[in-house]
Amino acid sequence: MKILGISGSLRATSSNTALIRAAALLCPPGVEVTIYDDIAALPSFSPDLDIEPLPEAVRDLRARIANSGALMISSPEYAHGMPGSLKNLLDWLVSALEALEKPVLLVSASPGGAQYAHAQLMEVLRTMNLNLVDGGAHVFARARLDASGEVSDPAMLAKLEDGVSRLLSRVR
Repeated sequence: MKILGISGSLRATSSNTALIRAAALLCPPGVEVTIYDDIAALPSFSPDLDIEPLPEAVRDLRARIANSGALMISSPEYAHGMPGSLKNLLDWLVSALEALEKPVLLVSASPGGAQYAHAQLMEVLRTMNLNLVDGGAHVFARARLDASGEVSDPAMLAKLEDGVSRLLSRVR
């Protein structure tokens, strides 16, 4: 089974991207997680552009989602909300069928706890009719990563493992 991981952070050394990498390592054999790393390439959403032929970056995003059995989204919180780049990505999916009812594990993490962004994302994902697995909002900072930038915090790994397990049970 294929899972597409989406980080809401554009930062090259993002702790939210590290959370997706950690979740991927917790998946059993036969589950392949690919991280979508072209979020910055998406044009700003406009209904005028949401017609054939679609912009190449949008066509690619939708194809990747269509070829995935589930999604993982990890998002930081900026000014009590989700990053604009992540909201833009989700806006490109609103009128598309590829993500409809797809299981998605949502984890939100930032030094302040990300509770506002998490609540906002949950509302948007439910409105989009995604099959939401709530992985929670977490206080998580770069200091909780090891020297190579990977998640090493046992409590966070346990929470991710629980979320992955619940996500996979929705797919099967």
